[in-house]
Amino acid sequence: MWRPHSCGAAVAGMVVALLLQAIPAAAQSPVRTPPSAAAAAAAGDATRGEQLYQSRCGACHSLDANRVGPRHRNVFGRRVAAVPDFHYSAALRKRTFTWDAATLDRWLENPGALVPGTTMGFRVSSAQDRADIIAYLRDHSAPSSP
Repeated sequence: MWRPHSCGAAVAGMVVALLLQAIPAAAQSPVRTPPSAAAAAAAGDATRGEQLYQSRCGACHSLDANRVGPRHRNVFGRRVAAVPDFHYSAALRKRTFTWDAATLDRWLENPGALVPGTTMGFRVSSAQDRADIIAYLRDHSAPSSP
């Protein structure tokens, strides 16, 4: 004699068992993390970065001349506050890090958070814009710049 309730309970039990087997597999799937600053800079568009640099940074900086801010040619690999003929803030002169994609990304995102007391207050909020500017600066830095 067929009993719909007992058969339904058996099917439901099998479905629950299959679901429980699937949950650990789903829980073990890799979690995607956002790309690092270095990866973002590597993916930056230097051509677009040049346009952004000219429009956003160019009032205070240039590649080859000090202005309100220091020159940027060969910034990659250069120690912070190391352009000899530029007067840096006391906050920057106390620092010892070297400019790379990660430090430039943090600096452009929020200079005051990276170096409290800095006189630079301009921020670049877009991660893609920062990556593009960083790619432009990387293209204008010698591989072994001081």
